[in-house]
Amino acid sequence: MGKQKQKNEYEDHHTNPWLFSIKIGFFAGLIWGIVRWMFYEMKFTSILPGFAADPFFKASFLKTAWGEVVGVAVFVLFSIAAALIYKVALGRLRGPWPGILYGAAWWAILFAVVGPMLGIMEGIRKAGWNTLYTELCVFLLWGVFIGYSIAFEFTDEASREPINAH
Repeated sequence: MGKQKQKNEYEDHHTNPWLFSIKIGFFAGLIWGIVRWMFYEMKFTSILPGFAADPFFKASFLKTAWGEVVGVAVFVLFSIAAALIYKVALGRLRGPWPGILYGAAWWAILFAVVGPMLGIMEGIRKAGWNTLYTELCVFLLWGVFIGYSIAFEFTDEASREPINAH
């Protein structure tokens, strides 16, 4: 009877994919937004932590402490949207590679196309190697965090089986 009850608990486990993706996006934005902020403060990157909030706030505000907080908060919102997009487009792919490619794609979109076009950041040729490498690495890890977390939750059924199952 005990094994049957334990088995039913695992069978009845269903993760809400949308709520889970929102949570992953929130923590991806919070963790990697703070990492981006630290890298900015250590002068590894010249891109403001609040670059995503640039269309809505003045750059002078985004350079203040409250502006950096707002910047991280906007990065969190951006990450939630990106996690939901990942769930829809790539959610069933396994492993870290889809997340790596997803992070690289967002980096390319933001730093090569949209950012310079909107005047949010300098073009790739003007940004400098430290900024480019730092931001690329952060976005790759951000993409892996989102992609691998979502893929693991929705493709790894072995974690729901009892320990003694054969």
